Amino acid sequence: MTGLKMPIIGYMRSPYKEKFGIPRQPNLVQVESYIEMTGPYNDLLAFEGIDAFSHLWLVWQFHANKNQQHNQFRPQVRPPRLGGNKKIGVFATRSMYRPAALGLSVVKLKDVQKVGKDVRVYVTGSDLLDGTPIIDIKPYIQYSDALVDAQSGYAQEEPARKIVIWSDRAEQQKQALLAAQKILPKTFQELEEVLSLDPRPAYQDDEERMYGMKFADLDVKFNFQQSCIVIQEL
Repeated sequence: MTGLKMPIIGYMRSPYKEKFGIPRQPNLVQVESYIEMTGPYNDLLAFEGIDAFSHLWLVWQFHANKNQQHNQFRPQVRPPRLGGNKKIGVFATRSMYRPAALGLSVVKLKDVQKVGKDVRVYVTGSDLLDGTPIIDIKPYIQYSDALVDAQSGYAQEEPARKIVIWSDRAEQQKQALLAAQKILPKTFQELEEVLSLDPRPAYQDDEERMYGMKFADLDVKFNFQQSCIVIQEL
């Protein structure tokens, strides 16, 4: 059946400016972002009592998935966690290539603020692209949502992190941006956390290859050398 319509209640404003580099699961990196609510949902009364909850569920839309526009169902996909080569059923993954382009993430609630005419919901731990449409916000219920004996198949444990180092050139650029107060120190800390998760495609292991990603107001160039992620240029 088709025809189900859902409202967009807000849009995520995050430092993730492109899909490449976004953590593959929420809460792996405590990057701060906020949801900019749209009318008529930008009413503080709708958030009364939310401060009693530490975490929230976000229901959102994979809006930047071009393949989804062709309505082509893929019964199997290649999860990055399995090296990007092994196929398994789409319903055994969190792949973006789904019958319905909906995602579900748990984030930590920081604050709800009125900023001018806007209502903003500040969170950390989001894995959402900047501009992602938000469909719904629900409180996270610890006693029912946290199942400590749950089995998570091929993703039972958090992925190993890489050491992140700065080249001399990148370090000089970083210090210049800090001195000019163009970039906050926490942005560089968040960048290092994101890169420590090794955003490269799982099937690529080429030390000669240079990668680029946009994070906040930074255009970052990095490569992989001797088991480390090396930031080469900003």
